[in-house]
Amino acid sequence: MLITGAELADGRVRDVRVRDGSITAVGEGLGPVPDDLVVDARGRHLLPGAIDVHVHFREPGGSHKETWTSGSRSAAAGGVTTVVDQPNTSPPTVDGAAFDEKAELAAASVVDYGINGGVTPDWDPESLFDRSVFALGEVFLADSTGDMGIDLDLFEEALDEAAARDVPVTVHAEDATLFDESALEGDLGGIGTAATADAWSAYRTAEAEAAAVERAVAAGARSDARVHIAHTSTPEGIDAVADAAADGADATCEVSPHHLFLSRENTGRLGTFGRMNPPLRSEERRVAVFERLRDGDVDVVATDHAPHTVAEKRQGLTDAPSGVPGVETMYPLLLESVRKGDLPLETVRDVVAANPASVFGLDRKGRIEVGADADFVLVDLTDPREIEAGALHSACGWTPFEGWQGVFPELTVLRGEVVYDRDPVTGAESFGEPTGRNVRQA
Repeated sequence: MLITGAELADGRVRDVRVRDGSITAVGEGLGPVPDDLVVDARGRHLLPGAIDVHVHFREPGGSHKETWTSGSRSAAAGGVTTVVDQPNTSPPTVDGAAFDEKAELAAASVVDYGINGGVTPDWDPESLFDRSVFALGEVFLADSTGDMGIDLDLFEEALDEAAARDVPVTVHAEDATLFDESALEGDLGGIGTAATADAWSAYRTAEAEAAAVERAVAAGARSDARVHIAHTSTPEGIDAVADAAADGADATCEVSPHHLFLSRENTGRLGTFGRMNPPLRSEERRVAVFERLRDGDVDVVATDHAPHTVAEKRQGLTDAPSGVPGVETMYPLLLESVRKGDLPLETVRDVVAANPASVFGLDRKGRIEVGADADFVLVDLTDPREIEAGALHSACGWTPFEGWQGVFPELTVLRGEVVYDRDPVTGAESFGEPTGRNVRQA
């Protein structure tokens, strides 16, 4: 494969040659060789494929919400070439047998993947770490969807186990003792009123996140463990990670698109479809989180892609499950922010590709350089599209970003093979074969 005349994130116009799944040359005036697939990329940007380190593809146990086929196709159509699946499936991925079951299902993926191991009171670290585990986590320090919440003693045990094996730990940080129970009093059965939808944000307070983040990074420092805080939704949480890192802790954080682009001002429109953990925050906090992304204080953007069916989300506030889909719209929303002048393109490249590769030790991913895996996307930053649930590929069938604008890929390539192709004129799409690999296996 030869990509010609592509503009890279730093503004250079280059040709890129691919052989045997790797990038073998990046330069000017590279000519084709026999049997080359030549892609004329003039007027478009070539960017590294995104690495989404936080998805819930729901298999095993929740295939009515998502499958590895539907989830990975949704990823590819959104420019994501590597995903990391979380352990709160059924059964949860807390031992070797459960890991093997999920790994067999993951063979249906059209993108590369990692599989995280979970921590519960009955987890089996020996059999789990005998497999090619990507990381521990999402480790819940508060009750969330399901029964994966753990106490601080078990959390510290998990940190010690992970540190001994040099495996990162991804943490869902909320302190349930700081939730405001009074916010859930009264009639919460409706799904459409602003007051009802906003109650979830009032209940799971911003203070609960900040306190748990501080506790998690402090525990990680004591254990010499690598701690990555998932879906940080407050500026206070981001700052706590930055302060810990400045003091020598091996601590990083991620922010999810829904916390970058949505706030409590959107709860009236979303109703229970906007219930998530951590919840949507005030518009003031949302703006502050976005500013920290722009200023380089956020390490990673990852989706927490957590699909549920429309029927499930239409239940009352206390019954509707938490979570929103996002793996297909992350890169497009961020690229639309670039198009509008709100973010530098190099920042977007770093938080979705280069930084997650660095944080999680994916040496061949996340960059367009000689020797790297040929994982990349081709996009036209002058051609945004309206986000429509019916045009997306997740099995859940909805998006919190209905009607928004996004810059979607025309081409997504994984290790030199086209896994997603969209004709920009006709809209016709095609997907590659399920050739995704576990990125922790040699």
